[in-house]
Parts: sequence; C-alpha cells; structure tokens
Amino acid sequence: MFDFQLSHRDATTGARRGVFVTPHGPVQTPGFMPVGTQGTVKGVTIDQVAATGAHMILGNTYHLALRPGHETVRRLGGLHAMSGWDGPILTDSGGFQVFSLDAINKVTEQQVTFRSHIDGAMIELTPEYSVEIQEALGSDVVMVLDHVVALPAEKEVVVDAMARSIRWAKRCLDAATRDDQARFAIVQGGLDTELRMQCARELSAMDFNGYAVGGLSVGEAPSEMYRITEATTPELPVEKPRYLMGVGRPIDLLESVARGIDLFDCVMPTRNGRNGFGFTDAGPIKLRNAVHREDTRPLEEDCPCIACRHSRGYLRHLFNAKEMLGPILLSIHNLTYYQRVMQGARDAIEQDRFAEYVADKKAGWGEA
Repeated sequence: MFDFQLSHRDATTGARRGVFVTPHGPVQTPGFMPVGTQGTVKGVTIDQVAATGAHMILGNTYHLALRPGHETVRRLGGLHAMSGWDGPILTDSGGFQVFSLDAINKVTEQQVTFRSHIDGAMIELTPEYSVEIQEALGSDVVMVLDHVVALPAEKEVVVDAMARSIRWAKRCLDAATRDDQARFAIVQGGLDTELRMQCARELSAMDFNGYAVGGLSVGEAPSEMYRITEATTPELPVEKPRYLMGVGRPIDLLESVARGIDLFDCVMPTRNGRNGFGFTDAGPIKLRNAVHREDTRPLEEDCPCIACRHSRGYLRHLFNAKEMLGPILLSIHNLTYYQRVMQGARDAIEQDRFAEYVADKKAGWGEA
C-alpha cells in the first residue's frame, strides 16, 4: 500500500524528487503539509486547503484524543470522513507535547503522564496507547511516540531522551496492527551530530516506512538546524521518505531540501496569516502597515489564490476592521505560497537547477 519512488536527484545538491504513494493518494515530494492539529487547518475549509495545492495534511494525536476523543473520531468514520479530507493524512504522536507542555507532564520509561490543558484530567500516554489512538483516527502515516527535550540541554539529558525514543519506537512498531498505515520513526539527539547519526542508524535497522528528523526548530539558530539535518540524512535509508518536523520558514524548507529532506509541516503559513503577515517572492509583507492603505496591487501578481484577487489596501482594511475574512484570505495566500515554493523546487530538481532556484528565491527574500 505504501511506496516511495525517487525519480530524480539534483546534480549539485542533495535535493530529491519523488512520490510517496499512500492508500489515499500520492504525495509529490519535496512537499509541504498544512497543519490541521484538531481536524481543521485553522480558518480554512478543507476545499480551500485542497485548492492551495496541498497533497497531504497533518493532525495531532494528543489534541484529538482530548477533544473530541479518538473513539468519537472512529465512530464518525475516522479523521478523513470527519474532516472531509480525502487525501493522505499524517498524525503526530503527541511527542512534541512532551516538549511544548513540559510544565504539565512527567516522563518515565513507561509513559508520559499529562494533565489535560482543557479540564485537568490525567492522561497516560504510552507508545502503545499513542499507536492505538492513531489507529482509531485512521491516518495514513502514524508517527512513533518520542521524547523531545528543550535545547540547549546537558548531554546526558539528550542521550537519555534519544535512547528512550529508540526504545519507544520499537514499542510503537510492535504495537501496530493496521496494514493500511505507514509508520515513521523519529531521529532525536539534540544538536550533537554523533548522537543524531547513532540514532538514525539504530532506527534505520528497524522496519519503518519512513523516517523523520525531530526535535529541531525549537529555538536553535537555523544554521544549527541545517548542520544537524546535513549530518543525519546520509544515515537514513535512501529509498524511504525523510520528514523534517515542524519546519518552517520558506528558506528553511529550501535549505533542508538541499540536504535531502522530502516532507515538511509547520503552522507558520496560517499562524502568520492570522496576524497580517504575508509571504511573497519579494519578502514578507506586514499588511497592517500604513504604507498599504491605498495600495491597489495584489499581494503577488502571479499568485492564483483568492486573496490575490483583492488589493493590499482592501486586505489591510479587513485586518484593521477586525473582519474575520482578512485572516482567512491571508492564510489561504500563505498556504498557496508554500505550495508554489514546493512546486518550483520540484521543477528545479527535475531540471538540475535547484541551486540556482534557491539562489533566486533567497535574493528575492533578502536572504542572499
């Protein structure tokens, strides 16, 4: 049911062009997954998400288990039927919440114990229970439960979390019962290249359908993220997809594609869109700024999204008037922009001009 077909490798970088085949359709890589944490990409209908060019979306195990509850999702036909998305879905395991909700959880070898941020109820999330929840959700890709720690951290803390992540990955693999779900392991190891390489090698020895690089984009400098990614990807199986979790800015996507990454997710397009921040080839646009008050131009002349049928002046008015249409339109634009960047990357890889494509984008963004 799952296959990853590599069709081309860029001549001068580590960029790869491929297709990840799933039961709910193919995912063109390199590709970007919009984040639908609670069964929805915030402020955007599922048809609008599809219109941006997205092939695959992401949901979150921890949040959906709390509300509406994974058994409720199962009774509603699974996450695909409940949300109306008929393409592939990847579900995170709850591992990131070990990091983001560290004030309300406790990690032991057996499990993570959370106190619900909604009603204070205690939740015991084991690797086995994380898989059980994701099987009820019915996603195409199940992520293993991993132990994510804040960086920087003492080496012994990073080593302990990495080793636990490997043990938990095996427990997740052993607990899985569905043949129609792919399972992805997650490489940990902080900012230590040797630990990352060790973790990647140990996980690669297990029979996973894909591999993720986790625990990055948590406050470290972009150069550190690139360094770790570059050290990790050569240790992962060539014939399986590689996913960099929670990343990031458009420049981060392209720099990571150059280092052999195939899949990405991030809340940045929609979160920034809700706050009046638009992505364009000429760099970011802050729509609340007065300079846009009477600007009749669209955000981008060649963008096909519905937001770009309107002027910058109108979009600014929507934000200043606190009309909900403003965040909706700008979220759609940003999601469309990310997909356009990825489509351009795929085309450039096929033509062996990915380095030139990155240089052109960086020049436009002022990143050169």
